[in-house]
Amino acid sequence: MKQFFLLLALIAGLSNAAPAQEIKMDPPSQFMQITTIESVLSGGLGRSRMLITNPDGSQKETDMENLFSLVGINFKNIKKNEDEVVKTLKEYTDGGWKIAHVTSLTLSQNDTGAGGIFMTRYLLSKPEEKK
Repeated sequence: MKQFFLLLALIAGLSNAAPAQEIKMDPPSQFMQITTIESVLSGGLGRSRMLITNPDGSQKETDMENLFSLVGINFKNIKKNEDEVVKTLKEYTDGGWKIAHVTSLTLSQNDTGAGGIFMTRYLLSKPEEKK
């Protein structure tokens, strides 16, 4: 009986020493954000921009086309903006960045819907590079 309890204690001790799952720690990540702000003011009066905030906090701002012209929706401008967003995202994803999260927002200036913005934020991440 003594040997049985000794064997049971030995098995219990060994089972605690061997973890059931291997614990993997994710490497530290760095983040950046791309924000597109597209104006829906008629007549091209709005200001549409793409803001890129780098991991170090520096920012780059580029112009985008307004969604409306004097006669209404400008589909050529929409296509130009889409091309620019896709080109920018491809450039960063080819550089190892992954899209972690996308948030969109629509803001109307008033109840008549006479103006406003479409804003989209793309949060990108990638593992920190070892120094």
